[in-house]
Amino acid sequence: MSNAAMNLPKQLALVFMLGTLVACSSTRMSPAPVVDRTSSRASSVEPAPPGFYRVKRGDTLLRIALDHGQSYRDIAEWNNLNDPNLIEVDQLIRVVPPKSSARLEIRKDKPEPRKEPVKPIADANKDLARTKPELKSEPKPEAKAPTVADTAPKADTLPSSSLRLTWPSKGEVVERFDEGKNKGIGIAGKEGDPILAAADGKVVYAGNSLRGYGNLVIVKHDNTYLTAYAHNKTLLVKEGEMVKRSQRIAEMGATDANRTKLHFELRKNGKPVDPTAYLQ
Repeated sequence: MSNAAMNLPKQLALVFMLGTLVACSSTRMSPAPVVDRTSSRASSVEPAPPGFYRVKRGDTLLRIALDHGQSYRDIAEWNNLNDPNLIEVDQLIRVVPPKSSARLEIRKDKPEPRKEPVKPIADANKDLARTKPELKSEPKPEAKAPTVADTAPKADTLPSSSLRLTWPSKGEVVERFDEGKNKGIGIAGKEGDPILAAADGKVVYAGNSLRGYGNLVIVKHDNTYLTAYAHNKTLLVKEGEMVKRSQRIAEMGATDANRTKLHFELRKNGKPVDPTAYLQ
């Protein structure tokens, strides 16, 4: 018998032992599990405090402004954003005016009356004696019950909830408001039909940067309400322009839409509401 034949059983035994060791080691040394850190990262981000918004993936400053009922230029100014297109995920954005800005606006709109110096009591009594030598007590008028005219609010003191809108187009309503699916109403018409401002206000956006809206005009009416006019063929106003109720602001079109129509939205503090309740 040759030496090779005599060593064969030993070689087979060695191979068997090596195979057993490899099997045992593979059983003990399993690969490290893959950890999904997405949820832990998201949970580590603090929620936005009142008056602020934390940027999410896919957000634009224009969309954030529309959803909070603000002008995107105002939000850019409050946050010192030189380029409104440069915002980052998880960035904290102020969406309400700072208190200092609010105070400045109040001072600008309602300047404080000029205060006259208060005279000393003694001097005031002398002036009173010269102008009215004899003071007579006059009977007080009888109290009169308030009438409807007295209690009715005046036109310039009506709350913002009394907003009344004129129809922005004369076409047929082909799409109804549904907050989950449609944030406004759709009004059919012909290309080039006039689009009118629903109320007095300021144009805070005129362009086509908001996906799904085409050529868009946004008018802010007060600190609560703004209206949006989408899918226009032509825009007739510019940002910063003051417009009047029923003023022609655009021409109907089909930009970023499947048909010629006006998509009309009413936002209350940024939240879409059914405009038909406000239209006259």
